[in-house]
Parts: sequence; C-alpha cells; structure tokens
Amino acid sequence: MSSDPFSRRTLLLGLFALSGCGFAPIYGAGNGMREQITFESDDTVAGYRLNERLEERLGFSAAPRYVLRTSIRYNERAAAITSEGDTARLNVIGSADWVLTDIASGARVDAGKVEGFTSYSAIGSTIATQSTRDDALERLAILLADRIVSRLSVINLATPA
Repeated sequence: MSSDPFSRRTLLLGLFALSGCGFAPIYGAGNGMREQITFESDDTVAGYRLNERLEERLGFSAAPRYVLRTSIRYNERAAAITSEGDTARLNVIGSADWVLTDIASGARVDAGKVEGFTSYSAIGSTIATQSTRDDALERLAILLADRIVSRLSVINLATPA
C-alpha cells in the first residue's frame, strides 16, 4: 500500500509555484482589456456582428481607454459544383483589419489582420440559400472577432498594465 510520493510532491510544488507567479485569468474582472475598449466597424451586417461579438467577449465600456477600429472584407468562391454545373456549396473567405488606439494620446497601440473562412450550401430555394449565406457571414464575423480577442489578450499579457 505505497503511494508514489513524487507525484504528490510534484503536484503540490506546482500549485505552490503557480500561486506565487502572479497567475491571473485573462478574462477576469479588472484583468486584461475587459471593459476598456469601444468598438468601431463598417456599417454592414458583418461589421455589426463583429462588434457585437467583440463587446460580448470584452465587455461594454462606459469610459473607454482604447478604441478598436475594424474593417471586414469577404468574398465567395465555389467549393462544390454538381455534375450539371450548378454551384452546390460556397466558401466565404474573409479578413478583418484592426487598429487599437489609445484614446487619450491618439497613439496606435497595435494593429493587425485576421483571416478565416466558413461555407454554406447553395442547394434549395432562394430563401433557404440566402438564409444559409447570412448564417455563414455571421459565423465568419464571430470567428474573426474571436481571433482579434486572442490577439488582444497576447498584447495585454506582453505589456504591463
């Protein structure tokens, strides 16, 4: 009935080390960029969805310290063609350019570009195809927003608050 003391000791030392290293969750209250950014994007449905997701992930700010300006672009390409020559599936390929600016100084904190794609089925009625297209654009905006948030989290971790 012996247990492995090395495993238990390693676990305890690891937990002790984490408690002293200043480890804190990125998305916790008062941490990171949460509730410090206001968002500006294109006046399109995709731009609205992008801002909506950014605000959902980073919070609404009554007194923002930064402004995040984004511009979203996308195009569609045939991904599957039937034997009759009709397009059965389309890829929506998109990107979002973003710039994070300090409101007080006007200084650019960082900028970048994120990319992604989704797809949708073009088989069915016109209304069904339009509905699946709209859903694909919404999924693309959410994907791009999540990638921007990931980048902002790294920027915040790399720079002292």
